[in-house]
Amino acid sequence: MATPDNTTRWTVKVSKDTDIAVRSLLAQRGLKKGDLSKFIEEAVRWRVFEQTLSETRAAFSDLDPEALQDLIDEATEAVRHERRQTLASPPKPES
Repeated sequence: MATPDNTTRWTVKVSKDTDIAVRSLLAQRGLKKGDLSKFIEEAVRWRVFEQTLSETRAAFSDLDPEALQDLIDEATEAVRHERRQTLASPPKPES
């Protein structure tokens, strides 16, 4: 989530029905007015994730599931190898 020094102010417009629904939901859960920003940020993050996932699935939809799994395994191993190398290397002294 955002930290106080790492935020951007948005001005958004929503329908009255959406405003009432969200504020009612937050109130039912005992959340305060300031929690609206947290709620919106989480909702936006989920929406971006869902759209990215959907686009990725579409991009690989013509690939055989076995070939796709091979690509995933290869990429996973490459990242693990890189991470192990980073963790195994002692930190370089500062000049």
